[in-house]
Amino acid sequence: MTAHKIPETERTALLQSLPGWQSVPDRDAICRNFKFKDFNAAFGFMSRVALKAEQMNHHPEWFNVYNRVEVILTTHDAKGVSALDIEMARFMDELAGQ
Repeated sequence: MTAHKIPETERTALLQSLPGWQSVPDRDAICRNFKFKDFNAAFGFMSRVALKAEQMNHHPEWFNVYNRVEVILTTHDAKGVSALDIEMARFMDELAGQ
């Protein structure tokens, strides 16, 4: 499946339906910081997201320190945010209980 970049106006509306997610300055991407109870909870979240990412063949850019996971989503092939990123963001929110 070829992913297509979501137009800016549509992305703005979609971001409003994803609390906590925001546009990345100077980049066609979205980001969110997640905070968990401890490292085990953060790592468990990342493990479950990794399984979904492999299934989708769509991988996040992320950074983890102890109980925090910082995520950036963009679709490199589409040169910006696509429906794959929105699907992954919703999956992450659901996992995190947001």
